[in-house]
Amino acid sequence: MHWSAPLAAASPSPAPFDDATARANDAAGWIQANWSAWLGAGLRIVLIIVIAVVLRNLVRRTITKLISRMNRNAGSPHGTALGGLLVNAERRRQRSEAIGSVLRSVASFVILGTAALTVLSVLNINLAPLLASAGVAGVAIGFGARNLVTDFLSGVFMILEDQYGVGDEIDAGVATGTVIEVGLRVTKLRGPNGAIWYVRNGEVKRIGNLSQGWSTAEVDVHVRADQDLEGARGVLVSVGEEMSKSEPWNEQLWEPVEVLGLSDANLDTVTISLTGKTMPGRAPAVERELRWRAKKALDAAGITLASATTASAADAEAADPAAGVAAPSALASPTSPQSLAASPIASPKLGK
Repeated sequence: MHWSAPLAAASPSPAPFDDATARANDAAGWIQANWSAWLGAGLRIVLIIVIAVVLRNLVRRTITKLISRMNRNAGSPHGTALGGLLVNAERRRQRSEAIGSVLRSVASFVILGTAALTVLSVLNINLAPLLASAGVAGVAIGFGARNLVTDFLSGVFMILEDQYGVGDEIDAGVATGTVIEVGLRVTKLRGPNGAIWYVRNGEVKRIGNLSQGWSTAEVDVHVRADQDLEGARGVLVSVGEEMSKSEPWNEQLWEPVEVLGLSDANLDTVTISLTGKTMPGRAPAVERELRWRAKKALDAAGITLASATTASAADAEAADPAAGVAAPSALASPTSPQSLAASPIASPKLGK
């Protein structure tokens, strides 16, 4: 009998169990009361994500199809000579791909960004502090990466305005060469000596495109002044007409070669200028061929060209002959006041 009292005193109280039961009932009731709201919010979030992903894929696929159609339309006229002359497939392809890349990136950013903000609003998250922080961060990133933003925007406008493309010969100020790749941030040029120049689009302040429209071939022929100038003129006119009719120069020369006449006349040398309108970018080749033909024709006609030394001497005569002579120095004469003032003073002789 004496063990029953301690055992009874040591038995746990039913109060903690009742508290746990009450808490569980309260939690179950809270979940039962809010599960419909959670389910509705979850379904709305899933629906927003599904719509955003589907819409993004549709927009990107539509942009890709439009770019592919542009490329096909660009390559269709290549069967004609005019189409092959005016259409550069690689240039159109890179331009359309760059535009498509920009459009796809913008579409993805807008769609996914809108979906993310909508999901946050469904979760009852206050977007005002988030948008304010994003605005401050955007301003800070914009100031820190202003050169990158400038390069990107300049590249977008260069591509949209079609200022130049692959294969064009351009003068970008900082570099000159043939465009081999056009990017949104950097333009790649192949220089005359084979060097590849990477030019940031934001650094280009002015662009000279030498491959749009037409080019001009200009050749100066230096003839000795005692030669038959009328005969030289007739020979050069014949050379221009013959070159305009021969292959493949008849396609590269859009107008007959014109003899402009004397552009310079000196005592021993005269300069006859020739010019012709050519295809874009073909002026150097036409100039080399025209010089070759003019030299052969003038030699065959017995007309002597002026040597390079004669031409340079004629140019030097126009300069001031005393330009390279130094001014006379007053110290050259030992009896001049300047020379006497500059001579050292003799030390006085001490007496014995």
